[in-house]
Amino acid sequence: MTYFIFAGDMLVMLFMVIVATWVFVWSSDHDIKETAEIPLNDEEPDERDHAN
Repeated sequence: MTYFIFAGDMLVMLFMVIVATWVFVWSSDHDIKETAEIPLNDEEPDERDHAN
């Protein structure tokens, strides 16, 4: 059972490495930067923040 879990973990890691390599090779620098900024710009100002 341990080998099965280990093999599955290695397959998931291989998939993540392939996806990261694919994005790095086939995306422009502008697209990568724009995508990386999504978590930084996802919050809209809340009206309660501006109330006194």
